[in-house]
Amino acid sequence: MASASTSMRLRLPIACIALEVILIILFGVAVEYDHDVSGEAGHKTNTTHHDYENEFYYRYPSFQDVHVMIFIGFGFLMTFLQRYGFSSVGFNFLIAAFSLQLATLVQGFLHTIMTGGKIHVGVESMINADFCTGSVLISFGAVLGKTSPVQMLTMAVFEVILFSVNEFILLCLLNAKDAGGSMTIHTFGAYFGLMVTRVLYRPNLDKSNKKNSSVYHSDIFAMIGTLYLWMFWPSFNSAITPHGDIQHRTALNTYYSLAACTLSTYAFSALLNHEGKLDMVHIQNAALAGGVALGTAAEMMITPFGSMIVGFLAGAISVLGYRFITPFLESKLKIQDTCGVHNLHGMPGILGAIVGAITSLAATKEHYGNRLSAVFPKISSDFPASAQAGMQAISLVVTLGIALIGGIIVVHSVSRLSHEEEEGEGRGKERRVGGTFPGDVLSWHRRAPPLWDPVPGAISMSNPPPPTPQLRVLEDATAAVTAPPLRATLSLAEDPLAKKRSHGAPKPGAEQPCWSECLPVWEHEATGWKYPAVGAGSITQGWSKSVEIVPRGLASSTTAPVRPEPAAEEGVRARRCFPRSACR
Repeated sequence: MASASTSMRLRLPIACIALEVILIILFGVAVEYDHDVSGEAGHKTNTTHHDYENEFYYRYPSFQDVHVMIFIGFGFLMTFLQRYGFSSVGFNFLIAAFSLQLATLVQGFLHTIMTGGKIHVGVESMINADFCTGSVLISFGAVLGKTSPVQMLTMAVFEVILFSVNEFILLCLLNAKDAGGSMTIHTFGAYFGLMVTRVLYRPNLDKSNKKNSSVYHSDIFAMIGTLYLWMFWPSFNSAITPHGDIQHRTALNTYYSLAACTLSTYAFSALLNHEGKLDMVHIQNAALAGGVALGTAAEMMITPFGSMIVGFLAGAISVLGYRFITPFLESKLKIQDTCGVHNLHGMPGILGAIVGAITSLAATKEHYGNRLSAVFPKISSDFPASAQAGMQAISLVVTLGIALIGGIIVVHSVSRLSHEEEEGEGRGKERRVGGTFPGDVLSWHRRAPPLWDPVPGAISMSNPPPPTPQLRVLEDATAAVTAPPLRATLSLAEDPLAKKRSHGAPKPGAEQPCWSECLPVWEHEATGWKYPAVGAGSITQGWSKSVEIVPRGLASSTTAPVRPEPAAEEGVRARRCFPRSACR
């Protein structure tokens, strides 16, 4: 593990410092305020320039909503993994902070090709940079748990460039309409990430499926991200649309699409379950598909009726994707989509592109009045609505092509930073047995005692622990789950270390329990609790068996729960202790 510590201590700081220094230099050379920020709008006119005419007053509320979606919405949505919560929200923060800076430069540079001069930044450039960052985070969701921080930063560099090029082709050269980013943000980010995760596929990946799962509290945190995204999605789709009726229409259409999508999600989630129960994965993700699917057509005259149809279809498609397509992609095409971005962003994004093409085909002066040129600047007697619809369809093909081909090219650069070199020998061993979700322990210092508090038996009845399943071994050596006891049989007298743990983390220099024995351990998949196993035999449904080190004081008990994951990969450094890896 020394190599892992050295790697994290050197590679990540070097990458972050080097990238930020380069960005600072480029900003100093090539970036300046736009006229709304520098005050030129008022200086260049003889008339009075009122502050409320500044673009900031119209755009900043939408920008802040989008900003919350990027850092809180996407960040918490990915905290569903039971052992990757720190990394999900923490690396989301890191990648987003880097990507928005680079996106400002790349998008601004492509814009200066047509206008000349320096890169001008203002509130609108901030929104566009966040849009680019959103696409990067969508791809991050596809490879979640399978890449190191430096690999993710490397991937972000290439994706920001490819995203900006694709966006420039669609919006500036093909004159496509995509205010909410069904094509440029969602479709591109999803299929770029899927291609990367396909090339990064490793044999025996199915052995890590139990790590690619959630627990009760992690799903609650993920649901917080869902609610933030759901509430602010109308702002996301309308953030850069023209002021007035167009922006109003965009928010309203998205609003009703999301509502219809939510009911569709609940309906199909229960319908596809044999017991009629809801799946939290469906609710967390598919309920957002209505916002994705209306990203292209939201500013068009699709009507609330049409918006609700699109939202309903998007929810159904997303749930069906989680139920049927995700297992197919993993088993047949070797694509392990950690967050299900194909179902939330990929397929709904394609649906949105198709809806946008159909809606633009029906664009006429009768429907839009004198605002037709504001929505479709190119439509005229020389450029009919059918031509605009053709450009919309071509834009979808271009997006898919750049995303898929770009993902293949980029992943070869990313894969050179091997996990063994990046995360050290400990991670490499886990990978060789098929592990892809190693947990936060490899990248984060967690201030927690060696065993989780509360420990049953170490807490007074005034604050009892939640009931935990009790494992008993039957006479025929078959493990079974009995009714959960209020507290386990282990007492303070049997575990002299429990009294220390009941008072929180040990003081510096205090004696730590030694992980000293390799024992077979039963692990309950729903709760994550582990119990030292006695004897051999078959296991009932919901339990899995592994071999791990357990504290000496707990070795003889069949009911004493063991922390699902130690605080450090090498175990607790104490006298006469040896690494946990010795049990592997």
